[in-house]
Amino acid sequence: MSIGIFSKDIGIDLGNANLLVYVKDEGIVLNEPSVVVIEKNANKILAAGYNAKMMIGRTPKNIVAIRPLKGGVINDFNATQAMIKLFIKKALPKFSMFKPRVVVSVPMGVTTVEGQAVRQAVLQAGVREAYLVEEPMAAAIGSGLPVHEPIGNMIIDIGSGITEVAVISMGGIVTSNSIRIAGDDMDEAIIHHIKKEHNLLIGERTAEQIKINIGIAYPLEDTKAIKIKGRDLQTGLPREENITSKEIYQALSEPLASISAAIISTLEQTPPDFSVDIINNGIVLVGGGAMLRGIDHLIHMQTGISVYVVNQPLLAVANGSGKILENINVLRKTLLN
Repeated sequence: MSIGIFSKDIGIDLGNANLLVYVKDEGIVLNEPSVVVIEKNANKILAAGYNAKMMIGRTPKNIVAIRPLKGGVINDFNATQAMIKLFIKKALPKFSMFKPRVVVSVPMGVTTVEGQAVRQAVLQAGVREAYLVEEPMAAAIGSGLPVHEPIGNMIIDIGSGITEVAVISMGGIVTSNSIRIAGDDMDEAIIHHIKKEHNLLIGERTAEQIKINIGIAYPLEDTKAIKIKGRDLQTGLPREENITSKEIYQALSEPLASISAAIISTLEQTPPDFSVDIINNGIVLVGGGAMLRGIDHLIHMQTGISVYVVNQPLLAVANGSGKILENINVLRKTLLN
């Protein structure tokens, strides 16, 4: 009898900003920030996830909060391994006779060395088997697209560290584009704008909240405003400032232009028959960037193609990674060797 019948197999979306865990027959059971806090002198991990994110920019010199993943790949192997081990332990029952199989999403074009580093980090966390799947493929499966049919489906995944555009058909990627410009770059653009236009220094968390609350990708009729707090660069003292969605639109223009260029480039490389499918079926948008107001309208205006933001776009990759294991005989072809 197969061990897989009893093991709690899991799918992992190993994102720059968040790590999500999908457990077989249960769905997504964990969604926490991909952040760890390390005591430098003892090289000891003090916290991970939500608790660690709350400490960003608020730790003494001997304690540092870091994101162990950058651009979708491992930047700090030991921290990543410890984080994965902690989250898997947190997601699974305390007492289990069988170690799980795991499918982990990785960016397109990941090198053999990078892929092996991810696989080893997961295996050393105490799992039975570890498989890799490219993020756009996992996102397409998680979004319910017919990836095995001879039809072209275009999906755009705007994460925190990387944006990936892919046309998928018959279980494979027909054409694609990947750029390391995404949500984090939007945050940096907001920080730079506030610094330049208001002479005010803000942190990453404040920039992210500005993006979430009033960020727009396309000029909208309703103008929103938010009051922010930061450090005045002239006096060095704390100061408040009102910021509008109109100026955040201007701040985001550069990273959004790069993302738009990647989408158009992918469409230009797409074979004609698949182009017809994409026109008929539209473009599917997932990832945290899909939640930026007006981004679907921006892409539609620049391509002339209908754009659909999936329900719960942040969960698409994790859902797809889990569904692969639940239908491994059918979806094995989608995995990387």
